[in-house]
Parts: sequence; C-alpha cells; structure tokens
Amino acid sequence: MDEKQLVKDCLKGKRQSQKLLYEQFAPKMLGVCYRYAHHKEEAEDFLQEAFITIFRKLNQFKNEGSLAGWIFKIVINTSLNCLKSKYKLTEHLDDFSLDNSSLYIFPSVEGSEKDLMQFIQALPLGYRTIFNLYAIEGYSHDEIGEMLGIKAGTSRSQYTRARQVLSQRINKEQNVSSRGQF
Repeated sequence: MDEKQLVKDCLKGKRQSQKLLYEQFAPKMLGVCYRYAHHKEEAEDFLQEAFITIFRKLNQFKNEGSLAGWIFKIVINTSLNCLKSKYKLTEHLDDFSLDNSSLYIFPSVEGSEKDLMQFIQALPLGYRTIFNLYAIEGYSHDEIGEMLGIKAGTSRSQYTRARQVLSQRINKEQNVSSRGQF
C-alpha cells in the first residue's frame, strides 16, 4: 500500500491501516526516542505520546514531502516536549562563551556504532539532547535554540562541551582497552 492510501485509510479510521502505519514506523522512531530518553521505558513513553500526536494531526499531513520525514519531526518534537516538561531541560544547559581553545578533535571510535551510542547516551541530559539534535539529526544551532528556547550560542557551547566529554570518555575507554591487550 502506498503512503497516500495508507494516510487516507488511517483518516477513515481503519484500524488495520493505523496498525500498519505504526508497525512501519515505530521501530525506527523508538530508536530516535531512545536517543533522548534516559531508559527504554521512557523512550517507549515518548513514542506513545508521539503516535498519539501523529494520529491526532494526520489530517495536517499534505503529502508535501515524505510521511517518514513528517513523522520524524513529530517524534523529535514530542521527545523534546516530554523532556522539557519532565526535567525542565533548560536547567540542564550552561550558558558560557565559546573560545577556540575548548575545541577538541573528535577521536575515532574503535568498536561498533552501538558503543558510540552508549557513550552518547551516558552524556548529561543537556549535552546529550543538543548533541543528538545537531550531530545526529542535523538541526542548526539556530533551529535548536528555537526548539529549546535558548540562544544559538548556548547550543554551540553545549555541543562543544558534549564533544569534549565524549572525546575524554572515548580516549579513556580506548586507553583502558589497549592496556588490557598483550
């Protein structure tokens, strides 16, 4: 079934089409939610909220772009809104001026993508959120600032700090791993 027909059938209230839409997008979108959540159950809550919004606003989808892209934006926005309401996200952000001495070269990670995602998941909430939005989702610092109600400079500084923390943790892990090898 093509996307246009799937959306039409969902709007008509056809449960099978709604189930199909959910099954088609939920697994990947759960991964997106998990990048922002503290644990799996919280990510599942974010996903549930996102799909409630998706089905409520499905009539607003105008087939001007991909359905996946439209769903993706709702999932990100829902995850951010959940974070804001649950954790007062802006309290987890520091505002400081950025200087060039604080820029780090990001080391290559030996290991899997899963290892890197675990490092990212271990970042403090503010760092993790901005790192995900900028480095993984591809939003600009201006867009992130708008989404989170912060200055673009704050987004830049949080991203830089996140990279610093990741760099230190990755280097530390790689040093520990290399010492264990003979």
